[in-house]
Amino acid sequence: MNSGGTARHPLVLTPGLRVDEGVLVLGGLPVEMRGAEILIECLKAEKVEVVFGYPGGAVLPIYDVLYDADIRHILVRHEQGAAHAADGYARATGRPGVCIATSGPGATNLVTGLATAYMDSVPVVAFTGQVATSMIGRDSFQEADITGITMPITKHNYLVKSTKDLARVIKEAFHIATTGRPGPVLIDLPKDVSNGTAEFTYPETVDLPGYKPTYDGHPKQIKELARAIEAAQRPVLYVGGGVVSSGASDALRKVAEMQEIPVATTLMGLSAFPTAHPLSLGMLGMHGTGYANLAVTECDLLIAVGARFDDRVTGKIETFAPKARVAHVDIDPAEIGKNVRFDIPIVGDAKRVLEALIPQLETKTRPEWLAQIATFKNEWPLGYAKGRDGIAPQYVIEQISELTKGEAIITTEVGQNQMWTAQYYRFKQPRSFITSGGLGTMGFGFPAAIGAQIGQPNRLVIDIAGDGSFQMNIQELATAVQYGIPVKIAILNNGYLGMVRQWQEMFHNKRYSATVLSGNPNFVAIAEAYGAKGFRVESEDQVRPVLEQALAEPGPVVMDFAVSREANVFPMVPPNESINMMVRGDR
Repeated sequence: MNSGGTARHPLVLTPGLRVDEGVLVLGGLPVEMRGAEILIECLKAEKVEVVFGYPGGAVLPIYDVLYDADIRHILVRHEQGAAHAADGYARATGRPGVCIATSGPGATNLVTGLATAYMDSVPVVAFTGQVATSMIGRDSFQEADITGITMPITKHNYLVKSTKDLARVIKEAFHIATTGRPGPVLIDLPKDVSNGTAEFTYPETVDLPGYKPTYDGHPKQIKELARAIEAAQRPVLYVGGGVVSSGASDALRKVAEMQEIPVATTLMGLSAFPTAHPLSLGMLGMHGTGYANLAVTECDLLIAVGARFDDRVTGKIETFAPKARVAHVDIDPAEIGKNVRFDIPIVGDAKRVLEALIPQLETKTRPEWLAQIATFKNEWPLGYAKGRDGIAPQYVIEQISELTKGEAIITTEVGQNQMWTAQYYRFKQPRSFITSGGLGTMGFGFPAAIGAQIGQPNRLVIDIAGDGSFQMNIQELATAVQYGIPVKIAILNNGYLGMVRQWQEMFHNKRYSATVLSGNPNFVAIAEAYGAKGFRVESEDQVRPVLEQALAEPGPVVMDFAVSREANVFPMVPPNESINMMVRGDR
């Protein structure tokens, strides 16, 4: 099987075949193809270069065609890894990620990955095998109602019942996944559909009368926003992942610099604006910077762009941005007003709206507001105590940031490692931070790093992990080694499920119920058993040399950092509190 093809392919199988008005013909006659062949030709038409998957009985016809196809297939070791890798590929490249699994347990193993992509608005197209149409609903071997199961966690899904519908469905699926607010789409393929034949016609266009996303904001509303910005004394831009996915970072920076507007980001929006920029406030919310939370609390105009006002950002919603008029720019009209009141709603693509806004703004300075922001930064700087019984985990991330100059693609698992990365890594460019925001999926970061590395082979990709999260998909070390994928994994090993332990410390009298990971393996030995490099780091003076050595290695590397066992993430806003009511923590 060809596993390394990366070229973009024309819609041609053999000499003499050609496309005539969308129909594949040979000698003037339409060509009938098996469903599996149609699927592969549709992927070529969509310029898909790589598929992440795991074979099984119901997808054998597809894998048989893949054997000769010049599309790269990455064999993961668990279907959840396929979904996360496709997700990471999509986030790193801006192109849809594709994954494939067999019926029944193979399909259900995709569920967590699809839910992760759905919550974070990531374009993924998933293909699942299904029992033959005549056997559906009979509790057949390896049958699961995957379209029913995934209906709440996909943007759309399909059960294809006829081979002749397959090309149209695939065209629609890629269109739906990548337009409007992006999201995952699942296509369930019964085995008789994959084996059946039909004339191959790939549609040139898609006609979905009930699906017409709005891209251009209403001119009147954009004009009103421009007036509000000009009139505001203390504006703040509140930026989410929609700015990254729409490619709006340059326009965002232009607006911020023209009007001297400080920029606070969500976790998903972190790489949308350079962390080191003088106008950057970093992340806001539960574990956001103190100065971002204070700026939002004191602002008189909050301009939300591509963000959804989730509970980790707003804290106690009744007291969120209490002094501000609220403008909300989002391509999904369902998000506007869902959680927070609004004054200026604009439905549209973040990039198009900001680009339409720029000509209506004058250059303006705000010395008093920026002086107040500087005071907030002086009063609430990020800081941490030196590690008492191990390396300070924040120090490890600072060293990674310095060594990579903020230019690596960083993935994370979920928990303390994720929040410390958000606080201490200094991002420079969009699509350089890949993390599970909405669902908070442990085990996401490593397979996502594999997908990101395949999508961006010339970039350095690092997964910053916890010892708990990493073990959830540790088997993907085999995938990284098999394909020579040079991802680097930095495990912040504290021997706990760290974030849950922190909550137990703060709110449950240090009753560490089921959070002690006393059975952790030797991660260096595990890495070496898979054929990867492994390093154990036990003191602060070893951190930099090991990082330098690991980054110089040509293949996958696991670095096991023995960090302070009970280090906590601060600042922290306690549950159900206003975001300006922060716990400072140790320094």
